[in-house]
This record gives sequence, C-alpha cells and structure tokens, in this order.
Amino acid sequence: MTVTINQLNIGMGLLVDNDICMVNELHHVKPGKGSAFVRVKMRNLKTGNVIERTYKTADKLEDITLEEKELEYLYHSGDHFCFMDHTTYEQVSMTDEEVGEAEKFLLESLIVAGLSYNDKIVKINLPNFVIAKITETEPGIKGDSSRSGTKPAKIETGTVVQVPLFINVDDWVKIDTRTGVYVERVKNES
Repeated sequence: MTVTINQLNIGMGLLVDNDICMVNELHHVKPGKGSAFVRVKMRNLKTGNVIERTYKTADKLEDITLEEKELEYLYHSGDHFCFMDHTTYEQVSMTDEEVGEAEKFLLESLIVAGLSYNDKIVKINLPNFVIAKITETEPGIKGDSSRSGTKPAKIETGTVVQVPLFINVDDWVKIDTRTGVYVERVKNES
C-alpha cells in the first residue's frame, strides 16, 4: 500500500530500497521559497543503520504493516536462536545476524517484543532492563561501597559489564539493555 508523505507517522513501517525500515523522526519543512518537503530519519531493521532521506510532498512511499508479537526466548543452538510465540505457541527461529546486538542480554525465558512482517520476525526488541546473575568478577572488598570505581564482571549471557567494586560472583544486577550500563544490585528473584 502506498502512502503520501503527509500520512507518515513515527513508528510506521516502510519498504525503502527493498529493505524494511521504521520511521524514527520526521520534520515537515516549509521554506519561504520553493515547495514544502519532509526530512525523515528511519532505521533499517535488518542492518540497524539509520537512514536520512528528504521527500517532496508529492512523493509516495510503500507502507508495510509491522505486527508486534510477544516472544519468549528459549535457547541458542548453533547459529540460531529459538523463541516461542506466546499467541500461537509456535517456535520461531532467528539467525545470529537477525538477532544482532540483542544477543548480549538474551536470558533464558526472557520476554521480548518481536516485530513481524508477512508472518516472519524481522527484529526483536529487548525490555529496557534485565536482571542477570554475575558469573565472573574479582572479589569485592568489604567497605568498597563508599568508594567510587568499577570493575569488569561477566553476566550469565557471557557479556562483560562494568559494575561497582562491591559486586561479587552470584550477585544479581539490573542492567539497562539500551546502554549496557549497570543500574543496581537486586535480590535474587528465584
């Protein structure tokens, strides 16, 4: 389905150069001389690159419907990640390339949002925060909580994050998945 530039909205899916993109920003510009145009920033869902384009008001774009599905991460096998669709209970498989940077924080049984196009998951979105167990780090020293400083620590996914000096192995920490930054130590949830 084609849409005019005036029908664009943030979060809308578009087919640009045979790639699926999502509109992140748009600015309508009406200069003093000449015709109006729209500057659009889109994220390519396959590569993650941000594309910036300028369109005239008469241009038409190919609109696609992106459906959001709730998925549960099950396991990683070879070069595939396996998820379960919570509405159909079917298993969905994605390659390492399709999962991309989200792999760093994919914990078993984590609920993620999957964007699908034509019944194929094209991108997963992690929750903003995950709670993970520290599996490797230097021992914490009593009293280090008042002193500032950080040290590297490996979480259960194998990702290394910077944590305060008082964090020990088997501690549970809250991590911001957007930045990879330690937020706080939390009590064991299980």
